[in-house]
Formats: sequence, structure tokens, C-alpha cells
Amino acid sequence: MRTGLILSLLFLSPVTALAAETIDPSRIVSAATGDWNKDGEDDLALLVRPAEGSDEDNGVYLYLAGKNGALELKSALPNKVWGQFDFAGQAPAIEATANGSLIITSHNDSIGRDRWEQKLTLAYRNFEFVVAGYTYSSYDTLDPDNTSHCDFNVLTGKGKANDKPVNTRGELVLLKDWTDDRGQSACGL
Repeated sequence: MRTGLILSLLFLSPVTALAAETIDPSRIVSAATGDWNKDGEDDLALLVRPAEGSDEDNGVYLYLAGKNGALELKSALPNKVWGQFDFAGQAPAIEATANGSLIITSHNDSIGRDRWEQKLTLAYRNFEFVVAGYTYSSYDTLDPDNTSHCDFNVLTGKGKANDKPVNTRGELVLLKDWTDDRGQSACGL
């Protein structure tokens, strides 16, 4: 069934697939299926690299199963997730969790001395995709004592940064409005 969802997306007409653009299947770098809106139907999330020669970041495309299981585009967010595929250790990914959330991971495990990983946990709330959680960790390859870690619930504003409590105002932030500095600022990074 999940493979069928991905394959059916590839054969949608350009108007149905993205309204403004057709996704070249070779640009899809990560995909996940799950029931984001808890209606009993499998939905689809895609992470799509930008067109060749573009200086944009990767896009996130989120689909919900509509009537008769047909996928309908709910959110098209080009230029949203950092990551490169020319170097090992910098490819982003999207995955489904058992509870119906999504996790988008971006990281740098290969270039420079500053290595980091960031995870955004997405949830479907009030008919929109929101950032429910933010996790960030980093380390310096030349200074093993120079590390940081933050994990907080964006909806409640509570979490931990470097083993100290994070207590900020909880909020409902739509994925389309999210910027990474928002999470880093709340973590004090």
C-alpha cells in the first residue's frame, strides 16, 4: 500500500501534483507514509531536492489521502530544509513515527570542525502541519568539551538545553512559518 502511494504520486498530472510544478521523481530524496490526520488512510510526505543549478534548499511536500484514497497536496514548502547530496554526511531525511508525527532531520557530519544534527518533529493540528518539537545537538571535532544539546516541545515551550531547563512561551508554529533560528534562540544557542 505504501509503495502504491508513492507510485501513484509519480503519475499524477502536473495540476494535481503541485498546482505550479511537477516533481521530477529523481529529485525525491526521502519519503514517508503514515496517517498524519488520523482518518485511517495513509498519507504521504516527501523531501525533494531543488532543481539542478538552483541555490535553494530542499522542499517539503505533504499530502493527505482524500476521498477514495486519492492524495491531495496539503502543503508545498520549497526551499525549507538545508542539506546537500554532493558530500556524504549532509543529506536530510524525513521519517514517520509510530504516533503519526513526522521527523525531518538535517545534519552536517562531514565538513568543517563544527558537526551538528537538527530534528524537527511535525504534527498535524487544527488542519495544519505544525512544528511540535525541536532537537539540536552539536560538537566540535577539535574541542571535545565544546558540545551542546537542546530538546524542547515547541507547543508547551518546555525542555532542556545543555542539561538546564528551557522554559519559553509555548506556541503553535506552522511549518511554513518556522525558521531554524527560532529553535536555536529558544535553546540559547
